[in-house]
Amino acid sequence: MSFRTSLSGLDAASTDLSVIGNNIANASTNGFKESRAEFVDVFATTFSGVSSSTPGSGVRVASVSQQFAQGNVEFTSSNLDLAINGEGLFILDDDGSSAYTRAGAFSTDRDGYVVDSSGRQLQVFSPNDNGTFNTGSLTSLQLVTSDALPQTTSNITAVLNLDATQAKPDTPTFSKDIADSFNHSTSTTVFDSLGNGFPATMYYVASDPTANEWQVHTYVNDEKITPVGLGLDVNNVQLGSNDEDKFFTINFNSLGTFDDITPNGITPGTLSDNPRISFLGLDMGNDSVEIELTFDYGDTTQFGGDFAVNSLSQDGFASGRLSGLDIDQTGVVFARFTNGQSTQLGAIALASFPNSQGLRQLGGTSWAETFASGDRVLGAPGTAGLGGIQSGALEASNVDIAKQLVSLITSQRNFQANAQAITTQNEIQQAIINIR
Repeated sequence: MSFRTSLSGLDAASTDLSVIGNNIANASTNGFKESRAEFVDVFATTFSGVSSSTPGSGVRVASVSQQFAQGNVEFTSSNLDLAINGEGLFILDDDGSSAYTRAGAFSTDRDGYVVDSSGRQLQVFSPNDNGTFNTGSLTSLQLVTSDALPQTTSNITAVLNLDATQAKPDTPTFSKDIADSFNHSTSTTVFDSLGNGFPATMYYVASDPTANEWQVHTYVNDEKITPVGLGLDVNNVQLGSNDEDKFFTINFNSLGTFDDITPNGITPGTLSDNPRISFLGLDMGNDSVEIELTFDYGDTTQFGGDFAVNSLSQDGFASGRLSGLDIDQTGVVFARFTNGQSTQLGAIALASFPNSQGLRQLGGTSWAETFASGDRVLGAPGTAGLGGIQSGALEASNVDIAKQLVSLITSQRNFQANAQAITTQNEIQQAIINIR
């Protein structure tokens, strides 16, 4: 029996104890992947090879490999805490080089960049103008700190039902201040180029119930506006200049659905194929750009039921400040603003490797690409075998404490057995020395 053989066993058992101890120490480290010590036996060989009677020369550590099994997903209260359900690694910019991690505890630095605890910036695919993402390059995710720009209202869609049983109002001449001069009214808010909001109110008058005709009088910021039919040459149309002449008529067919929309002074039927009406050059009395509104009444009906506003929407909005952040399962990051709008900031990029165990550990629960790992493959969450993203959650360590404690006992016994082998070898040599 050789001391060197038993010493190699002691060394292997010591390494195994160190690996197990490291696993246990990181049992609560988010994104940590447990390691496993792998051993191979050692033979003393000659030029002629190993004979059948040659004993082994001990053991050596072949590798300490990490096990990339999924850890439990634990929910948190921060939207910037991210967990991957499945394969893939987050990509971090580490001063120009790339690092990879499963630990998704992110926050923001003073410049608005999303970073990990070491200040490395999370990488995403940048958004394109058409709602897609540029998956050919990576960029650092940065939260918007400036106000979201306002948008001028240009289109309003009204989906109403005007009661077919309504009679003409008792007051024959319309006035917004006389309730008996109109049947119904609706209102919304329109916005100018500076983000200022102004009330827009529409009054509906059953002008000729037998002919299924309704007059619509429109006010913006308490000022009556003049309708112009889309596609008409306004220079050749005699539109009324008095307030009582500034209206248009919606005509319905015998089935109660939309048939025609006509500005006052225009021959009925001129715009039968176009359910929209325009109001041009609305000056809001400030330095904003003049508003041009287009109303769409194509889905408005006249059925024998109560007046109903099924939908009244417009496409403008005021400016807004960042109010929150949302990240969906596909990794798309949305910035929410106080004006109700949201903007895509990017799509989180994930990386996979042909041999993840070939990655080099960097510390900080992160890895670097090596020749052994193979070239990285980039993709969006939920595609090409990559896992989905869970916002407001973290992946816990995949260390099984019970399993590690059992392994600890086994490794301790291996260490003690090799120590006993050395003691036995020492006693044998001492006996030989004592022979006289």
